[in-house]
Amino acid sequence: MSELQYSEITPELLRLSKLCTSASEINPELYFEYDVKRGLRDLNGKGVLAGLTEISEVCSRELIDGKEVPCRGQLYYRGHNIRDLVKGFISEDRFGYEEIAYLLLFGKLPKRRELEEFSGILARYRQQLPSGFVRDIIMKAPSSDMMNTLARSVLTLYSYDDRADDISIPNVLRQCLQMISIFPLLSVYGYQTYQHYYNNKSLYIHSPLEELSFAENILHILRPDSSYSALEAKILDLALVLHMEHGGGNNSTFTTHVISSSGTDTYSVMAASLGSLKGPRHGGANIKVAQMFEDMKNNIKDWEDEDEIRNYLRALLNRDAFDHSGLIYGIGHAVYSLSDPRAEIFKSFVGKLSAEKGCEREFALASTVERLAPEVIGEVRKIYKGVSANVDFYSGFVYNMMDLPMELYTPIFAMARIVGWSAHRIEELVNNGKIIRPAYLNIKDRVKYIPLAKR
Repeated sequence: MSELQYSEITPELLRLSKLCTSASEINPELYFEYDVKRGLRDLNGKGVLAGLTEISEVCSRELIDGKEVPCRGQLYYRGHNIRDLVKGFISEDRFGYEEIAYLLLFGKLPKRRELEEFSGILARYRQQLPSGFVRDIIMKAPSSDMMNTLARSVLTLYSYDDRADDISIPNVLRQCLQMISIFPLLSVYGYQTYQHYYNNKSLYIHSPLEELSFAENILHILRPDSSYSALEAKILDLALVLHMEHGGGNNSTFTTHVISSSGTDTYSVMAASLGSLKGPRHGGANIKVAQMFEDMKNNIKDWEDEDEIRNYLRALLNRDAFDHSGLIYGIGHAVYSLSDPRAEIFKSFVGKLSAEKGCEREFALASTVERLAPEVIGEVRKIYKGVSANVDFYSGFVYNMMDLPMELYTPIFAMARIVGWSAHRIEELVNNGKIIRPAYLNIKDRVKYIPLAKR
């Protein structure tokens, strides 16, 4: 027999995979028969209640005359409307990441002295990546996928922590703050290493600077000349705030609760949450948005011809364009129907960036797609609830305009969402809940065992 290659799909595997697929298929009608909420959500997007939280609230429906009806989407962090929080730091020309991270972790907005102290803690932890970690861990096994690089680095940090398994709140808070601080380093250094060893690019390892904000440091360590405009830093900071938290039920945050409920260590929890966020249906969606727009720009001759744009959108839905998935990426959300507040806030700043970058035509195309897509979806498919642009629709567009590498789109999401994960992990531990173990209904008939010789 010839030696198997590590990634080889052999004829035997293909045959066994068909058998495995056949054994795994379940009649979709049975989910309705047994009233199973697939994805733990009903057809209207309402989730199965699995827990209580005080960290954030996602609102997409309101009660009118005793009936729940769709409403303009709202998002609250610790009871504060996200629109008010963004307006607060934007109107004062401040960065918001550190302030909103404090709010989510500690339940209240910080006073100036508290914010300065907290920002100082993050800045100091940012300088404390274990000695030799970049050389010995990140550079030794570069990967083309930065989320896998990030998860591997997180799991390896366990070995450097003398109190890795201590799940007391002070220790877990310490671990969370350290990871919040160094996620950009792990991600960007992993990307720079990959570019050097796989694509023969120059290797840049810039040290973070204590005087820079969280968002500024990302751009500083990423770009070869460490340059960035004030608007770029402010919009990246805004993106991080908008991605920071989104209720306990989103896939990666629910993963945080599930894994934390088992009593395991913080590093294992964060690595699992990263694995969830990596998926194209979750944190990887903005990559698909950027790729879809590139395909759209290449296939639509007149970007101002709405009929041509409609035809392309229909082709997407009919699996005749782009990746043949039948999806218009960035349109629709599991919870929101009429609007995603994050997308609305983001869009109000995207126009300024498109002007700075000379991308007004691209912004106009995106705006037209945002307006037409819900209409086209309604013509082609039965809609159980409204659809609108979600935050990924504009974040992918913004990152592309800023010339951020696509490999870092999802890690940037993780740099934001780890704050929410940290708050939810601590909430799970403080309330000492039961291990999370939902039920699955077995629908397979019981069969009699047949001895091997008689099969």
